[in-house]
Amino acid sequence: MSSPRDPDDRDGFGGPDDGSGWREPPHLGPGGPADPGDDVDRPNFAERRRTPRDDADSLSRPTWQPPGWDLPAAEPQRPVPPPADPPPPSLAKPTPSKPAPSEPLPQEPPVPGPPPEAVVRPDRRQGSRSRGAADQVFAYQGDLVGAQGWALQQGWTVTDGTAPEDAVLADVIATSPVRATKDHRAGNVLRGRAGGLELVAFDVVFASGRYVVPEYAVTAAPVLGDVPPFRLSPARFWRHRTGGLVPLAGGDPAFDARWLLLAGADDPRLHRLAQDPAVHALLLGTDDGDEFWSGAGHVAAVRPDGHRPQLLEHHARLLTAVVGVLGSGPH
Repeated sequence: MSSPRDPDDRDGFGGPDDGSGWREPPHLGPGGPADPGDDVDRPNFAERRRTPRDDADSLSRPTWQPPGWDLPAAEPQRPVPPPADPPPPSLAKPTPSKPAPSEPLPQEPPVPGPPPEAVVRPDRRQGSRSRGAADQVFAYQGDLVGAQGWALQQGWTVTDGTAPEDAVLADVIATSPVRATKDHRAGNVLRGRAGGLELVAFDVVFASGRYVVPEYAVTAAPVLGDVPPFRLSPARFWRHRTGGLVPLAGGDPAFDARWLLLAGADDPRLHRLAQDPAVHALLLGTDDGDEFWSGAGHVAAVRPDGHRPQLLEHHARLLTAVVGVLGSGPH
């Protein structure tokens, strides 16, 4: 049995220190004296990865290509067509001379006939379609400041609809032909005289957040005594709450085609109203945008808009004619 320091033990670490027992690893070569064949140039694979071999240059060596792959050789010179001959002077179109900046452009004589009609621009809020007759009639044109200024110039009074004398206006709204809700109330109330008629004008408003939005403009004339219930509306209007009302013909085909009088009683005053030529002429001269009715001791007119000076004068003129017919003659 040998000890760790046995000189014959070559596999341990206890050999002599002269280095005679050292052996190179297999991947580094034998490590001994140079053999005759050691000077042969062995391939270095690391160098081949960095620098390709000269005989393996795939870019310089022709490779196989399918037939017709190569582009045909370009012709050295292609024929150029000769330039076209200029047209003869007799057929050449003369170019108009451009006037100097200081000279005015020549004005063509006006074409005889009626002027062209104005083109109505489409309403951008409703898409690209052009505005119809209903859109033009019922477009909002209210002017609160202008209406109040007009009323003050005429000596009228202005309230906000909360005065004690404004309480009756809730009943006027309740009997109106419009679809009013519990949120609608009278606002911007104007009171005064127009000719020989006492009038009260107001907007039917509703609250939308912090703002008050006018939806209908009403002008009413208080009347003494009883007034038969009626409704005078344009024939194109859709009507609701017409129970108990019967139509009365006016006898004028032009008027009956555009306006309809509904009566709640067989009263001579309503027959006179349906056949009065002055009322017919006034209503046929309008845009058919107002409705008239009686209720709560008033004869009133309404339009889906806000009040403005022109509308106040328009309603005053129509109500003067309607109330005048109802108050004249036997009952």
